[in-house]
Order: sequence, then structure tokens, then C-alpha cells
Amino acid sequence: MFSYIVRRLGATVVVMAVVAFIVFSLLYLTPGDPAAVIAGDVATEDDIKRIRQSLGLDQPFIVRFGTWVWGLFHGDLGISIFTNLPVTKLIAQRVEPTISLTICTLIVAIITSVPLGAIAAARAESKTDRAIMGFSVLGFSLPVFVLAYLLILLFSLQLQILPVQGYRPIAEGIWPWLKHLILPSLALGTVYAALITRITRASVLDVLAQDYIRTAQAKGLAEHNILIHHALKNAAVPIITIIGIGIGLLISGAVVTETVFAIPGIGRLTVDAILRRDYPVIQGVILIFSATYVIINLLIDLSYVFFDPRIRY
Repeated sequence: MFSYIVRRLGATVVVMAVVAFIVFSLLYLTPGDPAAVIAGDVATEDDIKRIRQSLGLDQPFIVRFGTWVWGLFHGDLGISIFTNLPVTKLIAQRVEPTISLTICTLIVAIITSVPLGAIAAARAESKTDRAIMGFSVLGFSLPVFVLAYLLILLFSLQLQILPVQGYRPIAEGIWPWLKHLILPSLALGTVYAALITRITRASVLDVLAQDYIRTAQAKGLAEHNILIHHALKNAAVPIITIIGIGIGLLISGAVVTETVFAIPGIGRLTVDAILRRDYPVIQGVILIFSATYVIINLLIDLSYVFFDPRIRY
């Protein structure tokens, strides 16, 4: 396993290097001049030129890229063009809301989707199965922002039991923190849960067709014991895989969800940076998201050993 981890870490470095080059190149070639945005509508060409020089935007591509990469090796993601603050500091200020939203979403999605998928498989072709699959199709088809506004309309405006927008740090108390995360987690978690439910049903159905399941049934084992201790356990690898792959869905969905619910997380930071063409912030956020996605998928791959002893690295 050690050699496998070393190989995967080496591949991760290559992937991150390619991502860094592509991100920097795309932003470099993207139309629009942040210096002109900073200068304003009444600025002259000389004003814009001076701002470009002060920001280093007039330097050749290879020089700017080399300076940026050198900074990355020293843990420096650059300086925000608009706030003049280190990108690492800006990201650190926004980490807690995004991590809180992600964790709550994962909990909502997993504790609902895995049981629903298993029940749908155990009751295949029944009304229960059709109802669960109908929920899955609807949940995956409905855009996150539409579901978010529907939840706000119901629970915030009509029932008035949950806040419309905003975020409270966990330091202010568990309930104020959780109360502001319930609706965002439900909105984002529903889409994620719909995907996991479909994969769980398919995986459990495949396992239920195996000979050892029929043997367990012939021995008179209770249906719920067969489903939980035999079928679901042996169907865990595809389920864990889709949970890891779905992290990308969470990352993209967090941007929309944080915007709708005015959560000051990394997603909102990304949107603001794109609107301002704050290149250092955009590059830093994309690198952080990419590294997180790659590392989580590495951990998912390593977890296979614990769910299926037949797998060896």
C-alpha cells in the first residue's frame, strides 16, 4: 500500500501542476482588464497603464507565471488586486462557513440517501421503489437555486421558523450556527442525495442477486439483517466511490448555495473575485478546490481496503 500511496501522491503533484498552468493560462487569456475595473470609468489610458505597472500586469506571461509558481512553493497564493490582502488570509477568513456547509450537506445526504437506496433495492419494482426513484429523479433534475428559493419561501417567509439568509459562526452557539445552515444544507444535500440514492439502489440490487444472499435467505435470516450486514456492506465500494466523485458536485453547488443564502464562504469569495476579475484570488481558490478534490478521492480509494478485504494495493 505504501508504494501505491507514493505513486498516487506523485500523480497528484503532476495533476496539480497541470491545473495550475491551465488556470493561470485561461485567466491570462480571458478578456477584460482588472486595471481598467480598478481605475473606473473616468480613468485615462495613462491611469490604467500606471495601475497595470504597479500590479505587474504588463509583464510577459512566462515572467508572471514563474513568479506565481515561485510564490506557491513558499505558500504564497499572491495578493488580492482589490483588497491588497494575501489570498491565503482571504481564504482562511472564509473557510469556516464553507466547511460547515459541506459537512452538514454530507450528513444530510448520506443519512437519507443510503437507507432510501437500500430500501428501494429491497422493494424493487414496488410502489415504494418507484416513489424513491421519483424523488431521486426530481432531486437531481431540480437546480439548486430553485430548490433553495422554494425552501426559503416555505420555511422562512411563510412558516417563519428559519432565517432567510446569513451565517453565524459556531463560536456564537450551536443552535444559531445550525439554524443558518439547515436550509442551505437541505437545498444542496437534496441534489447530492438523489445521486447517491440511485447508485446505492443499483449496487444493492446487484448484490442481492448473488448466490450467497439466496443462501442467507434459505437459512431463514431476517430480511433486515441480510440487507444491512450482507448486501449493503458488500455494495459499499460503488457507494463510497460516488460519494467521493460527488465532492465535485458539492464544490460547484456551494458557489450557488452560498450566493443564494448570502453565506460568506469561499463560494461567495469566488463569485466576487470573478466579477472583479481578481485573478490572484480566482487562481488561489481553484487550486484549493482542486487539491481538496484530489486528496479526498485518494482517501476514498484507500478506504476500499476496509470495505472489501479482497482489494489489495
